[in-house]
Amino acid sequence: MIQAEKIWLDGKLVDFKDATLHFLTHSLHYGNAVFEGTRAYKTQNGLAIFRLEEHTKRLLESAKITLLNCPFSQKELENAQIELLKANAFKENTYIRPLIFLGDGVMGLYHMKAPVRVGIAAWEWGAYLGEEGLEKGIKVKISSFARNSVKSCMGKAKASANYLNSQIAKFEAIEAGYEEALMLDEEGFVAEGTGECFFIVKNGVIITPPNDFSLKSITQDTVLKIAHDLGISVLRQRISRDEVYTADEAFFTGTAAEITPINNIDARIIGNGSRGIITKALQDAYFDIVYGRNQKYASMLTYI
Repeated sequence: MIQAEKIWLDGKLVDFKDATLHFLTHSLHYGNAVFEGTRAYKTQNGLAIFRLEEHTKRLLESAKITLLNCPFSQKELENAQIELLKANAFKENTYIRPLIFLGDGVMGLYHMKAPVRVGIAAWEWGAYLGEEGLEKGIKVKISSFARNSVKSCMGKAKASANYLNSQIAKFEAIEAGYEEALMLDEEGFVAEGTGECFFIVKNGVIITPPNDFSLKSITQDTVLKIAHDLGISVLRQRISRDEVYTADEAFFTGTAAEITPINNIDARIIGNGSRGIITKALQDAYFDIVYGRNQKYASMLTYI
């Protein structure tokens, strides 16, 4: 169960139990809200938020795309997240969830007169797909549901409405005995997971699709930087379903998923059925960065 002492709501810290909303909250009915997922890691020098600036910038860009006029600046939102972590005095790795949404007072599809509200929650949270999954990998099902089309939604916004697609795909995968879903785009090529970017390794080269049908990922960008440092070749190109099955390695990336190996896709064993050599090298380097052990990337951490 998610627990904390305080939540930041509309510029003020409130008790966790008091962060409640009216039933007629506009975003609850029509889905127009945008959010972020950001992690803070317990380093040797204290809790540190990973890529706070980039996550907050993406939050505000999502709000702009969906016509939500956020009443707070980027700096104010960054400071709010720092203030919230200080107020809760977390002892372990922490997940941060900012949300820009429409409050109550106006109903109907035209939303511009609804009040724009902002909340930020945080709680201690471990590995999204399980600690064992980080080491041994997970089973993935290619979903029968296509990723949202760019013809009908705005996929570059991390919008709440976009994630109904992900919820249904994940349910389908879990009900079928898998742990996560992989969605194809409307043309039949790999788009992304339900909340992660997708990578394969083939003949020593890392391949990840362009973000045509997916959110621009901050973790994906981090992994690409790591690969460059490690001298690993990277291709940004479409991946077909059959290419997925014959990959030497595969893994998901995301703020929640971090770098999670994939050992099985649609009952096809990937590689040798366990975490691959390149995936482990990327994982090790990634965790060195987020835990403050790589000074080259020190600017990515905001210490509390």
